Amino acid sequence: MSRRNEAASLDDISRQIIEQLQQDGRRPYSTIAKAVGLSEAAVRQRVQKLTDAGVIQIVAVTDPLQVGMFQQAMVGITVDGPVDEVTKALADIPETSYVVVTAGSFDILCEIVCADHEHLTDMLFNRIRAIPGVRGTEAFVYLGLRKQTYQWGVR
Repeated sequence: MSRRNEAASLDDISRQIIEQLQQDGRRPYSTIAKAVGLSEAAVRQRVQKLTDAGVIQIVAVTDPLQVGMFQQAMVGITVDGPVDEVTKALADIPETSYVVVTAGSFDILCEIVCADHEHLTDMLFNRIRAIPGVRGTEAFVYLGLRKQTYQWGVR
């Protein structure tokens, strides 16, 4: 995800369309059109513009537990030198679902999703710690998920 200097300018109708899609990404354009007071074609065009501009993505979100990935962790990473190459290497690892540069105790936070304890161990010791520039890691293993939402950003 690239850094943007300016937030997208959204009017009230675009915000309503996004809220409709956040509730159900498969909601028909005809249903959205009725809810926001536009034609189906106008909704389709707005969704396409929002997608092309990178404001929204419409994706299927899986529950890792339901697809056999039973071990998740947030990994705090400290880096020697610039973080860019390390973040690129982390982003290329299929098991990473989230990579962000931070300020504070860690230079990078990285969420990883693994099949089991052994997979997590391999990720930490053989994959992440082997990336040039990684000085140290601290893993925060998830014991339970209490909230995960994608319904923000339009209020």
